[in-house]
Amino acid sequence: MPEETLSVVDNRTGRRYEIPIRDGAIPATELQKITTDGAGTGMMSYDPAFLNTASCRSAITYIDGERGILRYRGYPIEELADKSSFLEVAYLLIHGELPDPEQAREWVEAITHHTLLHENIKKLIDGFHHDAHPMGILVGTVGALSTFYPDAKDISKAESRRLQILRLIAKMPTLAAFAYRHAIGMPFAYPDSDLSYSGNFLNMMWKATELKYEPNPVLERALDVLLILHADHEQNCSTNVMRAVGSSHADPFSATAAASAALYGPLHGGANEQVLRMLKEIGSISRIPEYVKRVRAGELRLMGFGHRVYKNHDPRARIIKKVADDVLAVTGRSPLLDIALEMERVALADDYFIKHRLYPNVDFYSGIIYAAIGFPVDMFPVLFAIGRTPGWLAQWQEGLLDPEQKIARPRQVYTGPAERHLPGVRQPAAAR
Repeated sequence: MPEETLSVVDNRTGRRYEIPIRDGAIPATELQKITTDGAGTGMMSYDPAFLNTASCRSAITYIDGERGILRYRGYPIEELADKSSFLEVAYLLIHGELPDPEQAREWVEAITHHTLLHENIKKLIDGFHHDAHPMGILVGTVGALSTFYPDAKDISKAESRRLQILRLIAKMPTLAAFAYRHAIGMPFAYPDSDLSYSGNFLNMMWKATELKYEPNPVLERALDVLLILHADHEQNCSTNVMRAVGSSHADPFSATAAASAALYGPLHGGANEQVLRMLKEIGSISRIPEYVKRVRAGELRLMGFGHRVYKNHDPRARIIKKVADDVLAVTGRSPLLDIALEMERVALADDYFIKHRLYPNVDFYSGIIYAAIGFPVDMFPVLFAIGRTPGWLAQWQEGLLDPEQKIARPRQVYTGPAERHLPGVRQPAAAR
């Protein structure tokens, strides 16, 4: 089969170039051959925010934004959310295949074994101000873990990478729950090895004076599904950060802290909080038409609608809407859900939103579920970080093992002043 190529004619010089096409993409370095002569004059591509630039090859997550498809390692997200547990999905992302029963048992046992924190980490958490944001505490403590596990720097050894992956997946919920308990002045609740991953997190969040915390199975499963839906999402902002930091061969704790910091931003991990605030601002179903009118006029944004990738329904939104029904059947009906349902109905029938292909995304309902379970809004990005950790680690490891990858170092288009000099600096004659 002949090689696919892209023919490019440089109208500045009249020269013609043949650029190879592989997997629907052209190698950006081939553009350097397009030159007006002289070193350093080769062409670059300019793509702020990576709107159409592939930074890697990946076998982890597939997204078709036009058709609203999301798959982990080839498995539709709908099937995984319905049939699998979060830790099974985490195994899939890391290892490439779903675990058999024995592998699943060993995987769960290994993660459960690593849920405890070093006692000095508790002292570190106690050092944060009482009103510190739990996401800020999480970023700080995850980064600090690298000093407790110096073997994490042995990234070239498969067994060392496996151990750090286990530690991170296991300890993220403990760090998150301890950050929350610190903020509200409650003593830390230790992990319970008898509970599931999600059930144990609820235990560490809510356990009070009872001898044994028993999580509600509906809420436990709802949290597990939410973690699955957030487990990976291709080369988003925080994943790009995880890969970029990992490309310098930093340890995975440091890279995860950096990815968590990216997730801390309101345009990424804080989006569902903005949805909740929007629904509270609307306040009642009767005010929806007025709000939509202001959105159409460009005065406001409709939070939770639209997505950089999806130009159709976000497949996660459909799943999460069903989870919301299950949760609220236990916790009681939320007036915010009624506003959200009516907002979705109005928007999907409105020509403006249809024309701009704005559909509900995963953030539109997730905040309602988190709030119904009892999580404060400050914990929303923390919950996102727990779910995303296996995806970050899978992407980190894939990047390390990819022979095409080097340390991340984007180019730039310089737009500053040309050479200039300080007053009184005498220039050599050749420079005048």
